[in-house]
Amino acid sequence: MKIQKITNRGTSIDFVDVTEQNWAGDSFRRLQQNRLKQIGKNITMHLGRGIRTVSPKDLPPPRSRKSTLGMTRIINRGTASRKSINKGT
Repeated sequence: MKIQKITNRGTSIDFVDVTEQNWAGDSFRRLQQNRLKQIGKNITMHLGRGIRTVSPKDLPPPRSRKSTLGMTRIINRGTASRKSINKGT
């Protein structure tokens, strides 16, 4: 997929080929799991401003997200609400 990218203070246009974007969602989770598998055994990760240390093998597996079916979501700057419904049935 090609996208149009405006560059140089808006005076020129560049067309960029974009592949799969994996910066959020399930694709990002898979990417993180693959990165953790490639890490060596003697690596220690520092968490929480460097106070806590943990080994990558001790990290829990990622959890799936809870379904939002039937929940109410707030829209329009907090002035309205909608209930999410299943569009498939």
